[in-house]
Amino acid sequence: MLVLVQKRKELHGTTRACAFSGTWASKRTVIKLQGYKLNFSCDQVGQKYSEFVLLIDTTIANEAANLDINLYLHDKMVKASVSPCGLLELDVQQMEQVKLFQALIFNGLFGKLFTGSKSSNSSREFILNKDDNLIWNNANMYLLLPMDPTLESHDSFCINWRVIDEAATAVRLMRKIHSDGKMNLLAILDFDQIYGDLIHLANTSCEVHTLRNVAVLAVHTGKIYTALHVTDLSANSTFDGVSSKKESGFKTFTEYFEKKYDIVLRHPSQPLLVLKPSHNPHNLLSSKIRDEGPCPPLCYGENKNDGTTDVIKVNNRVHMPPELLIPLNLPEDILRAFYLFPSLMYRMETLMLASQLRSEIAYDSNISSFLILEAITTLRCSEDFSMERLELLGDSVLKYAVSCHLFLKFPDKHEGQLSSSRIDIISNAALHRLGIKHKIQGYIRDAAFDPRRWLAPGQRTNRPFHCKCPVDYEVVTKDIHVIDEKPTIKIGQACDKGHRWMCSKTISDCVEAIIGAYYVGGGLRAAVAVLRWLGVDAEIEEELIMQTILSASMKTYVPKIDLVEALEAKLGYAFSVKGLLLEALTHPSHQESEERYSYERLEFLGDAALDILLTWHLFSSHKDTDEGELTDLRSASVNNENFAKVAVKHKLHHFLQQSSGILLDQITEYANSLENSSMDEINLSSDAPLRGPKVLGDIVESIAGAILIDTKLDLDVVRGVFKPLLSPIVTPENLELPPFRELLEWCNKNGYFLGIKCTDGDKIQAILDVQLEDVLVIRRGFGKNKKDAKAHAASMLLKDLEEKGFIISKNAIRTEQFQKQCGSENSCYNMFDAMDTQVLTPFWGNESAGPVLDKPVHVAVKTSKGGPRVALYEFCKKLQWPAPKFDSVKVLPSSACPPSGGSSVKATPTQEFFASTITLHMPNSDVISLTGDGFADKKSSQDSAALLMLHELQRRGRLQVQEI
Repeated sequence: MLVLVQKRKELHGTTRACAFSGTWASKRTVIKLQGYKLNFSCDQVGQKYSEFVLLIDTTIANEAANLDINLYLHDKMVKASVSPCGLLELDVQQMEQVKLFQALIFNGLFGKLFTGSKSSNSSREFILNKDDNLIWNNANMYLLLPMDPTLESHDSFCINWRVIDEAATAVRLMRKIHSDGKMNLLAILDFDQIYGDLIHLANTSCEVHTLRNVAVLAVHTGKIYTALHVTDLSANSTFDGVSSKKESGFKTFTEYFEKKYDIVLRHPSQPLLVLKPSHNPHNLLSSKIRDEGPCPPLCYGENKNDGTTDVIKVNNRVHMPPELLIPLNLPEDILRAFYLFPSLMYRMETLMLASQLRSEIAYDSNISSFLILEAITTLRCSEDFSMERLELLGDSVLKYAVSCHLFLKFPDKHEGQLSSSRIDIISNAALHRLGIKHKIQGYIRDAAFDPRRWLAPGQRTNRPFHCKCPVDYEVVTKDIHVIDEKPTIKIGQACDKGHRWMCSKTISDCVEAIIGAYYVGGGLRAAVAVLRWLGVDAEIEEELIMQTILSASMKTYVPKIDLVEALEAKLGYAFSVKGLLLEALTHPSHQESEERYSYERLEFLGDAALDILLTWHLFSSHKDTDEGELTDLRSASVNNENFAKVAVKHKLHHFLQQSSGILLDQITEYANSLENSSMDEINLSSDAPLRGPKVLGDIVESIAGAILIDTKLDLDVVRGVFKPLLSPIVTPENLELPPFRELLEWCNKNGYFLGIKCTDGDKIQAILDVQLEDVLVIRRGFGKNKKDAKAHAASMLLKDLEEKGFIISKNAIRTEQFQKQCGSENSCYNMFDAMDTQVLTPFWGNESAGPVLDKPVHVAVKTSKGGPRVALYEFCKKLQWPAPKFDSVKVLPSSACPPSGGSSVKATPTQEFFASTITLHMPNSDVISLTGDGFADKKSSQDSAALLMLHELQRRGRLQVQEI
């Protein structure tokens, strides 16, 4: 289910908006601001970044201090350090200068300095001509100013006023040029003659060598470039070899500027400057993010609304008449730093958001903002961290805290009632309600950072996302649920009003992650504080613990003192209240006295205790393990089958007090089956060939619960007792997936489809088959249920693939256990008794899996992006053919001819493009390899190759393509 929620705005909320407004909107002649020094260090030699000072409101000063943030630029990493450097006072004139500087640079680099266009029949206007209230928001205000390394550190923060004043002067000049909505160059610029070797710019003349690597502003487009060198061409030169195809209608540069911009060049014979364009900012927050989509354009400038380009582009360089350029004298290290700011400031804003959530929870402890940020970040953000690990831990912490509370508060409730009450409290639905009640959904980050939509103070949006949500107001005051997800809905993406769609489970997962974060940062006490804030009753009262211990001490254990002492010796722990251990060993079938008690309540508590202990051990021991593998480790460790084997391994079942002959037979059979195997090779997965009786795992948990109560809920003592019992605890190195899961993952990874058929009967039968390139592998398994039958078949199929060299199975021990349990390869007992010999012989056939085709299959192919690939994949899946494989290569402009087999290039010849080759193995037939058209992005080139393959299969009579 999807929920429409309101995004909590960074740097907003509670009292902060008023504080910002009061500071920045002040009419005082002097404004005091808190300064933070931004220092950048790069691990690549030669890459330098200017130091900056961040000026921000004093009310959030403590939340932005002393940070180290890593930014990732493809093959290098830049570390940004943020440290407080005291107060700074700006007068009214200085404030005006710095605002003009920031607005010019951010809009010139990443946005637009002009609105309107010929195509929209609206006049072009310079945005900085208008009242700056349209682009400055006092509620979200800060300044980023360069520092001057030539000044001493005590001199006014070393602010580089020279650079700031140059930018402010350029803005005022642009205002004169565009004062009446039209470009008036002749009235402003007065350079009629060429003097010597000087280059005439829009507002000054200079020598050629002084322009190298200087930032310049184009008066007609408002774009910022970096000057590289002077070319041999002039404005009177033809476009041949230096223009893109769409501008080839103009003969010369002079004609181009006159007809397109109504500019009559004063010095057409002056040599052109070669410029490097600015480009869009990138997401630098994650080492995982790499550009594999569209090739970076050769010119990083934006296209105009009418489809024409702002400048003439060739090989990522721009040729421009100097008289249309205003020098900004912005050093390269300053300009380079601006590309870091979208990611850097976004990270700081989200950390402030996390800090705001911390203040709402109001627990008196120094929980890290980074930890809380991790708890509110989903996998969709594509960062190096996410809430998944903390959510897994928080789930165990929540389960433990609620279990302890229910166990102590309701001594007369049996295990079933306690479990039902616990589910009511910790279910996803309950956590979702609590999250919505406390507006946690507004804090959750559920989409990757898009730096193109990020705005600095003073920057106008260049990529509006108009609100199409089913609300007529900005603030979402109630939940809006959608049962059927519509194609137009994109989860996590916020519109301009801050509305976004979110999965309801994401909210409940975030609640658990926050609990986990507080447990990591402050222990169980901090986690319980979060539960108290949420409204979950999980308080532990000392009085209730003492009452529980007193009740247990009333149980008679004298006749069984030898049993109690023997088990205490095995555990290495002496109970203060022996009755707790007696209760932990008593099965419901064993009622020798009038006291009606059993281990079930203690098993309920011990289950939660072992869960949190093992989860915390795995969480803290494997910090680099991703959330998926951590979940597998937990599943392999915390399950009844694993605990049953622990009970047999340490002979705890000999102490069980029960009066059921059937149960005793089951325990004996299971114990014998394990003792016949090497105990050192006991497989701790849940898919063992013979499942242990539930009672064996239960008594391990009940003993843990008994120790927990006996020690007044001291988890450290429980950990100390059970660490040797549970050892060795599974690790990523020896983790073995269930055989069916391993087979399925191997097939998905290698592009094969797994055929599955299950039939009922005296025994459940599962038939699994995998169609390889030239052979069909089939195995049949039996079991008491479908899961066991598929596990049996998958185990043997993995063994077959391993013997043929297709796979190195992690489950070799498991397969041997199946064979040991079966007695031989021709007979089987226990779970697979009476299995015929034909079943255990693998089938390596030459025939194909999937349906036999007597006529072509009709395949509907969507022409939209991704459509051909999906259609081909579904066709192969239906026939169980191996999935097609793509090999995509990037072709440079110098070799702009398509690779062998390609048909054409659908990209500008002067741009890089991708060409993809697709290979399809038709089982027991041909191998088809085709190369599609070249495209600027990889996925489009793969679509082209997939469509080519579909038509080739149609030519061979295998399918009928219907494009839709």
